[in-house]
Amino acid sequence: MIVLYLILLAVFQAVTEFIPVSSFGHLCVAEQLFGIGHDTGLLIEAMLHLGTAAAIIFLFKKDLKQIGIELLQMFLDVIGNINLFIHNKKTGKHLNYARIVTGTYRKFAALLVISMIPTVCLGLVSSRLAVLAADSSFFPGIGFLITGVLLLVTDLNRSGGTKGPREASYDTAMWIGICQGLAVFPGISRMAFTICAALLCGYSRKFAVRFSVFMSLPAIVGAFFTEVKYFGASEMTIGLGFASVFAMVIAGFVGCFVIRSMLQMTQKTKLRNFAYYSFVAGAVTLAVNFVL
Repeated sequence: MIVLYLILLAVFQAVTEFIPVSSFGHLCVAEQLFGIGHDTGLLIEAMLHLGTAAAIIFLFKKDLKQIGIELLQMFLDVIGNINLFIHNKKTGKHLNYARIVTGTYRKFAALLVISMIPTVCLGLVSSRLAVLAADSSFFPGIGFLITGVLLLVTDLNRSGGTKGPREASYDTAMWIGICQGLAVFPGISRMAFTICAALLCGYSRKFAVRFSVFMSLPAIVGAFFTEVKYFGASEMTIGLGFASVFAMVIAGFVGCFVIRSMLQMTQKTKLRNFAYYSFVAGAVTLAVNFVL
């Protein structure tokens, strides 16, 4: 039965990961209905997210490859500039330093790196609280409502602009990274928070969605390595381990089929529609919590 439950969780994850409605919140609510606890921390959730991350990598492999190349070249340029600085100090010369951030891909890569700093800090600090919140039948409902309010305010405010990566600033990347870090709690949608933050900073909807998707990858990988220690827990039986890996594969497989349509929906659908869904999800979750 646990295998069937994990397959259903994988489908929930794949469908809700690419729209701003908190896949983590949906997983927690479903787990409570299925009677699945968090004796192994958030390992199962991290694995399911890793599965859908594979779908993102598959879809954007060319862009991700280019970003990886630019990150490597930026790192080499930094090393070269350090050596050049030492050389100038020793010789008294004034040789020119290489410019680190040049071109759209390098700027995009730099923005991703900057955004991850607050995300990592908040994720590490709040990891234990996230487990407690995941076990709560009350917090996911509140998280859904908070997500709905932010989406509705952003939509009614008609936020958004025409700015893209070239016009993006590093302080706004830091702000968006903070919003991603806050989404470690169930019900609070990572995609909703990051997209709304980008729109409120004047960025275009297309860039906001794209940046949100790309910045999720290091966060997901980092979360997995934070939780991977639970593979050695006594509660993680061999059967549960194989079932979790199988569910991760299912999440990635389903994600490959739905990612394009889900991202297109996120780009074109009014945010208020996602807000209304979040309000309903939050109300139902809280009602079930009080009834049961």
